[in-house]
Amino acid sequence: MIFSSLTFLFLFLPLALAAYYACPARHRNRVALAASGFFYAWGAPRFVIVLFVSSLLDYWMSQALPEGRRTPGARKGVLATAVAMNISLLLYFKYANFFVAEWNGWLARFGATEVSWTAIALPIGISFFTFQKVSYLVDVYRGTAKVARNAADYLLYVVLFPQLIAGPIVRYHDVAMQLEKRDHTRERFFTGILRFCQGLGKKVLVANTLAEVADAAFGAAPASLSCGWAWMGVLAYAFQIYFDFSGYSDMAIGLGRLMGIEFLENFNRPYISRSITEFWRRWHISLSNWMREYLYIPLGGNRKGVWRTYANLWLVFLVSGFWHGAAWNFVAWGAFHGFFLCLDKLFKDTRVSRAPAWVGLPATFVLVLFSWVLFRAETLSHAVAYMGRMVDLLAAAPAAPAAIEFGLRHQLTLLAALVLCFGPAVKARTFDYMRLEPANATVGQVLARLAVAMLLLAWSASVLATSSFNPFIYFRF
Repeated sequence: MIFSSLTFLFLFLPLALAAYYACPARHRNRVALAASGFFYAWGAPRFVIVLFVSSLLDYWMSQALPEGRRTPGARKGVLATAVAMNISLLLYFKYANFFVAEWNGWLARFGATEVSWTAIALPIGISFFTFQKVSYLVDVYRGTAKVARNAADYLLYVVLFPQLIAGPIVRYHDVAMQLEKRDHTRERFFTGILRFCQGLGKKVLVANTLAEVADAAFGAAPASLSCGWAWMGVLAYAFQIYFDFSGYSDMAIGLGRLMGIEFLENFNRPYISRSITEFWRRWHISLSNWMREYLYIPLGGNRKGVWRTYANLWLVFLVSGFWHGAAWNFVAWGAFHGFFLCLDKLFKDTRVSRAPAWVGLPATFVLVLFSWVLFRAETLSHAVAYMGRMVDLLAAAPAAPAAIEFGLRHQLTLLAALVLCFGPAVKARTFDYMRLEPANATVGQVLARLAVAMLLLAWSASVLATSSFNPFIYFRF
């Protein structure tokens, strides 16, 4: 079940919210937990036991983590064991197939017998909930959060359905108090509706439409693409992945508000960035925060000299790349961003870092487009060949390959995406239309935004009724 499905919109969500608000406040966590368990079991029934059992083990081991409960050595041992358990599950389910395939490839080169292996299915959302579970364990160990008051609260933190599948990655100390007590107000509920409908429109009306262009371009042989169509394909993908992933985050934030919970923002207009460093302050903010707090700083951050800082940055983004997927192109994608982050830091006090927006913004966006080729291509060799077409200005193919449809609907959607992504660089407040504080708004403003939200909901539902299944991009991670 996905947010952008008629089953979720008109069956699961209304029933879950009705049950949630019908029961007394003291029982609402239990209702939310039951609904979240059902939501996950709907899409991954085989793995719901793994998720719940591993989470209960986390909670049990976390009892020994607060200072004073055990000796310092014992606490470190428990933390290491608990983190290793979670990372091991992630490595097994997400990377075992990759490592076995690579090993068999080497064996085949030397004429040896390949290892017999049955492919392992990937639990939905394992990358996201693994990082959340690790954040809980580390927060309790550090003393930045208390042990969850009971196992049910901890389970709810892990499996809460708005953010379970594709984030944002919620650090435990950001929501710990809300799990125990939260406010349910009409203003929060109303803004939740606005935010959810905004995200739904992003996904269904923009991302899914541009996916048709991106999929056709990346599905074609690179040699069949002209330079222009190669750029058009990656441009469509850049907007597809942004509106797809930020749309999911908007829906997650909106759903959280419907249940009285505030999640932190996950995107902040990333394509108006003037450097790769700024891009990562605006793109997938929850992952950047997690990597900084639980990996970069523990490695030493920028406190152990210049070269160690560069090494730490590079390592963090190599891990980030591999976290996204078990393939060499994801590793290359992480190395690409790590390299340019190091360059940003190297030239931060020079004229390069002070370049005007009309230079920094397009230069950064072009670099991001090349990185998206690495991210979208099926293999590293495919990515290299595709980028080759992008820089081959003499590649002759005056018309789009037959597989690429680029009609009026796609053209208008691409234009809308360009305006929505780059318009804030000119006039930011104009593009905050769906973000509203009802207490400070007029009746007309509230009604106008509600009308837009209902229009987006109705329009998206009509499109979903006639379209095929199209999951969120980050479901695969």
